[in-house]
Amino acid sequence: MHRNGVRLERVTLGWNIVGVIVLAISATRASSVALAGFGLDSLIEIGASTVVLWELSVTGEARQQRALRLIGAAFVALAIYLLAQSSGALFTGHHATRSTFGIIWTATTAAVMFTLAGGKTRTGRALGSPVLTTEGKVTFIDGVLAVAVLAGISLNAAVGWWWADPATGLVIVYYAAREAHHIFTNHTGSD
Repeated sequence: MHRNGVRLERVTLGWNIVGVIVLAISATRASSVALAGFGLDSLIEIGASTVVLWELSVTGEARQQRALRLIGAAFVALAIYLLAQSSGALFTGHHATRSTFGIIWTATTAAVMFTLAGGKTRTGRALGSPVLTTEGKVTFIDGVLAVAVLAGISLNAAVGWWWADPATGLVIVYYAAREAHHIFTNHTGSD
């Protein structure tokens, strides 16, 4: 089971490394707040996977708490950044352009993340690893965010709802803040 947890994290890590590059290019070309935010979320997922791999290498309560705090802090940073970017885009009426590749990537990412999340949750429970189980939730949220981003950029592309792109960024803010709150109130204590 331990080996399965490591394998799931490595797949997540690899997918998100490629995703950061794909999303950076797509976000820049389309000037999309939603794609940029999803790219930043992928960076957080890279960090979270790295933290989980670190935690799985040697267990211990203090190490688990530190790992969870690092994941929570990354979510706080994402929420703050996207709140500023999305609000600014809505306030100024910023219009993103169509991103066909962004649509394809987010649809594929949703399927991959939901599959990985299920595997991490099952494996984390079997191992008694709150860090892997929590990271499974992070991966599930990544799948939900992929669906939200897909909806926002698709609505912008299909019917010209320019505001759907930055509004999707605010959806990511909500989930990032919710996950950070959950981590800090339910999983962290003093070392």
